[in-house]
This record gives sequence, structure tokens and C-alpha cells, in this order.
Amino acid sequence: MAKTIDNLKEAFAGESQANRKYLAFAKKADGEGYPQAARLFRAAAEAETVHAHAHLAAMKGIGSTKDNLQAAVDGETFEFTNMYPDMIKQARKEGQEEAAISFDNANRGEARHADLYKKVLQNLGKEAKVVYHVCQVCGNTVEDSAPDICPICGSPKSKFKRID
Repeated sequence: MAKTIDNLKEAFAGESQANRKYLAFAKKADGEGYPQAARLFRAAAEAETVHAHAHLAAMKGIGSTKDNLQAAVDGETFEFTNMYPDMIKQARKEGQEEAAISFDNANRGEARHADLYKKVLQNLGKEAKVVYHVCQVCGNTVEDSAPDICPICGSPKSKFKRID
């Protein structure tokens, strides 16, 4: 049983990564003028999502919304307090500034995500509708309206995508 759970975790991670990778590949194919390749990458990405969700369900990784929000708070908090700080230091030590910036942007975004999850968790069932905006450069997530300039990466308001 323990090996099966480990296998499910590994499969979930692999399928999840494939989904994101294929969506990035689709964006690149679109940009290069290859719409058929882009469509196939998006279709495969969707299939990988189906696989990932099945693996997550099989390992009982989806709880109540309250439990899921707490799991999200815990995961985001781990990332910005433990995972990313060490990665940033290592990247800078190795002179990998692009990686360090990527890690730093994610780190700052994860702290914001944890706060947003906590807020929804504390108000679960009585929250008002909030619209979110996500910076397409660094992943910063804000409530209600996008700022004129992203406080994490300095991108303009036009780089934020509205999420309803």
C-alpha cells in the first residue's frame, strides 16, 4: 500500500508537470505560427489534468473545502518560508540570476497566496464575491483590481489577467 501511495504521488507530480509544460509548449507553438501543434499540446495538457486529478483522488488528496484551504495555506507557507529562500540563495551563489529572479517572484507570490487562502478560510461561507487579477509575468495575485504597477516585478497593469 505504501509503495502505491508513493507511486500515486510520483504520477500526480509527473502528470501535473506535463500539463504545465504542454501549455507552455502550446503558447510557444501559437507564437511561432503552428496552430495545429498548439491545439495538440493543449489537448494533451487537458488529458494530463484528467490523469492528475484521478491520481489525486485515488490517494485521497481532496478533502472538504475547509481542509483544502488549510492544506493550501500550509503548502504556500512551506514554499515561502522554507523552499524558495534556499533556492534563491543557491541560484545567486551559482550566478544564476534568471533563476534567482524566478524563485524570488514565486516566493513573494506564495506569501500573498497564503494570505489570500487564510482570508477565504476565515470567511468561508460568508465571503463576498472577490475578483482576482494575476500578473502574467510574476504570478502576483491581487484582489478586486490590478495595480497600475505590479509591486513584485514592476510590470504594468496590462500584464494582469482577470480571474472571475
